[in-house]
Amino acid sequence: MYDTIVIGSGPAGITASIYAIRREMKILVIGKEMGGQVVWASEIENYPGIQKIDNIEFISRFKKHAESFGVEIKTAEIQRIEKKEDGTFKLFSDKEEFETKTIIIAMGLSPRRLAIPGEQEFNGRGVSYCANCDGPIYRDKAVAVVGGGNAALDAAEVLSKIASQVYLIHRRQEFRAFDTLVKQVEKRENIELILDSEIKEILGDKKVDKIKVLNNKTNEEKEIGVDSVFIEIGRIAHTDLMNDFVERNEKKEIIVDELCKTSCPGIFAAGDVTQGIFKQITIACGQGTVAALAAYQYLQEKEGKDATPILDRSIPK
Repeated sequence: MYDTIVIGSGPAGITASIYAIRREMKILVIGKEMGGQVVWASEIENYPGIQKIDNIEFISRFKKHAESFGVEIKTAEIQRIEKKEDGTFKLFSDKEEFETKTIIIAMGLSPRRLAIPGEQEFNGRGVSYCANCDGPIYRDKAVAVVGGGNAALDAAEVLSKIASQVYLIHRRQEFRAFDTLVKQVEKRENIELILDSEIKEILGDKKVDKIKVLNNKTNEEKEIGVDSVFIEIGRIAHTDLMNDFVERNEKKEIIVDELCKTSCPGIFAAGDVTQGIFKQITIACGQGTVAALAAYQYLQEKEGKDATPILDRSIPK
């Protein structure tokens, strides 16, 4: 029986685990992929105290920090949850079962799909949702990036250093990305902007060979030869696992209060999977902290002990 199980091994989940184990809670972190959405980033430049760091090193530091305190981390996917009569929970993966007094949901978001012909068929054979992961495969080749936000422009900028040609396809004229990113992309000679346009189909034989692109204003359709399509149109919450337990919004994000409590006693949530407007690593870490301390408080109250929050003794008063 664990005191808390954290579902998700990104910044929110790992931070929660560190704070929980420092409260001498028996804790387990379960995640599909170490680092969560940080895997999709290239470099992190806005984490206080670290001027610039690549995603692999950043994830490695998080993991080592947690494990140095004795945090147990498993790579698995929780497929079902049951709430027992005594208020505790049973979690089921494809191979194991776990019991816990509390749950902290920190599973982040997943890539949004285009839902067009060829996308699923060529997934892993030219269709990718991670420029940082798969970009080096397409050195000196032509690639397409779909999207108009920070993720898409960051992907285009990273790929411009690897690929011979990058086609950035956006369904609108204006980008939603930061101005600094837009300016960087506009300076790259091997990035061609294809605006007011959408990919209608991904074509190929054994791998991606070309894409069919439609101009939304002129209705002109054309084919462009590429070796890969990087889809960067946002992330969505896959929280149906929690449908019977917690309240969610129209985006399926989990609704929490200022203590990261959900509508179900004993279940907490932190990071991008919650309803917060801003999705940032620093915010996820902060919420992970709150969720862990709130879970600790919850257990103290259930045991009839003083639930007054205890300051971290490593911080000078």
